[in-house]
Amino acid sequence: QVQLVESGGGLVQPGGSLRLSCAASGNIFSINDMGWYTQAPGKQRELAAGITSGGSANYAGSVKGRFTISRDNAKNTVYLQMNSLKPEDTAVYYCFAQIRASVRGPTQTNWGQGTQVTVSS
Repeated sequence: QVQLVESGGGLVQPGGSLRLSCAASGNIFSINDMGWYTQAPGKQRELAAGITSGGSANYAGSVKGRFTISRDNAKNTVYLQMNSLKPEDTAVYYCFAQIRASVRGPTQTNWGQGTQVTVSS
């Protein structure tokens, strides 16, 4: 069994900052890509940022230059530093991790429970 536990969401004023964390635990042999999706009310889930095990990052155009993704492989944790937040960043943020539970096992995508980020004055 694998668990992804997120933390760091909340209410912030426009222009403010938040840092999200997502820690994976359980039966883990290796983790490939990790990252964050967002889902705003009435919209589909969209990739905000992803990062490979080697540290290569990619971002959605809407967050590039404002958000920074990073990971600590020793802690099986991925972070999302969000600066210059805008009301349109309001969404539920879901972390994901592509995890292999054993050396010959398949790689599966695991999801966190989601954390609400609200940007409002």
